[in-house]
Amino acid sequence: MRIMGLDYGAKTVGVAISDELLLTAQPVETIKRDRETKLRKTLARIEELLEEYDVEKVVVGLPKKLNNEEGERCGKTREFAQMVHQRSGLEVIFWDERLTTVLADAALAEGNVARENRKEYIDKVAASLILKSYLESIAEK
Repeated sequence: MRIMGLDYGAKTVGVAISDELLLTAQPVETIKRDRETKLRKTLARIEELLEEYDVEKVVVGLPKKLNNEEGERCGKTREFAQMVHQRSGLEVIFWDERLTTVLADAALAEGNVARENRKEYIDKVAASLILKSYLESIAEK
C-alpha cells in the first residue's frame, strides 16, 4: 500500500508518494495549471499517478491559519479534496500543513538550491513534508 500526499495551491499541486512500508515520503512532481479553476487536467494527472503508484489513500494538506482557524483557502482545498475523492473513490484525509512551505524553502536553501530555482521544487517538497508528518503520526499508533 502507498499513500499520496498533496499540497494544493492556487496554480499548483505538489505531489509526494510514500514507500510501500509507509516509512518515507518522496517528492514526485508539481502539477501546474494556468488558472485556479482549471482542474480537469490536474485531476486527470492525479488519477494517473494514483494508478501508477497503486495508491490506497490520499493525504491533503489543510492550510489553516496560525491561530488554527480555517480561511477561504481551506474551503477551496476541501472542495478540491472532494473532487479527488469523487474521481478516485479513495479515502482522503486532511492534514495540518501550517509552515510546510516555509520548512520546504529552508530545506531547499540548506541543500544549496538557488532561490530562483526553488519555486520549481517547493510544492512537491511541501507535499512530502505533509505526507511525512502524517506517516509519522500513524507509525506512533
